[in-house]
Amino acid sequence: MSQIIAVRELHKAYRRVKRRRGPLGAVRELFSPDYQTQDAVSRVSFTVSEGERVAIIGPNGAGKSTTLKMLSGVLQPTSGSAEVLGLTPSRQRRALAYGVGVVFGQRSQLWAELSARDAFLLLRRIYDQDADVFRRRLGELVERFGIANILDQPVRQLSLGQRMRCEITASLLHGPKLLFLDEPTIGLDITAKAAIRDFIREQSREAGQTVLLTSHDTRDIELVCERVIVINEGRIVVDQPVAELRRRFLSRKVITIQSATPTVTVDLPGVTRRASEAHTTILVVDTVRVRIEQVIAMALAQGGINDVTIEDPPMEEVIHEIYAAHASR
Repeated sequence: MSQIIAVRELHKAYRRVKRRRGPLGAVRELFSPDYQTQDAVSRVSFTVSEGERVAIIGPNGAGKSTTLKMLSGVLQPTSGSAEVLGLTPSRQRRALAYGVGVVFGQRSQLWAELSARDAFLLLRRIYDQDADVFRRRLGELVERFGIANILDQPVRQLSLGQRMRCEITASLLHGPKLLFLDEPTIGLDITAKAAIRDFIREQSREAGQTVLLTSHDTRDIELVCERVIVINEGRIVVDQPVAELRRRFLSRKVITIQSATPTVTVDLPGVTRRASEAHTTILVVDTVRVRIEQVIAMALAQGGINDVTIEDPPMEEVIHEIYAAHASR
């Protein structure tokens, strides 16, 4: 597979005036400012291949959105290099725009006073699209996202969920090879989130579209992406497939036992009980200290077991474990 994104030692630093106390300090700031530099992204390197769906995650202020903005050409890096679709984003932003779609969940690319339909028609002119191709693609997206009944409403009157569906429609109208999504499901209800996740995943599989996504919602990561890049304090601390991330950072399994008796007792090292209901016992098992089959055997020995399920911990626990591991370094 060919590389869509190649990032080498990418660095973004902001220069700020160091604040001084008192009136005299304010005067000195005005005539003789003392600058201090803060790194937002500190020399990160990674590649993304065609068709990959990659999540960039990290705590607030880790540098996720800054990285995405440099890759889309919104920000110019302080040093290092980035190549996206064979172009340098900071110098060839106009050419790059034809090959990428961008959605920033906190900022709209649509015009508030225009209807969604008029905004889409304006975007068709901006991207100089063929009328028939545009009509067909818009029809497919409108049907997929169920926005036919809101096309003629002003964007300012749309709910957040309706607007985000329109935002993603707008980002896909010109048929981009690469999609940048910065918190695309923020503030949405469960139904809207599911529709957006399903579409992004299916679009990538069917059209070979590459996706780079930032999100604090672990379900976005689990249901959309195959690979996770974790950034902390501007540096990459983890870059692994989602499945491997689970295996590396959490050796625990969650076992749910449905029993005829009100509870099941498993007294083994490495086994802890979570809050359980009558006839339902939930155990967390550290597989480094005890084997799963030992736990199941002890439970079965007590008789009256109706069902047993074994699951990985929620992705949220995986991410928390990663942050905790690197915060202490």
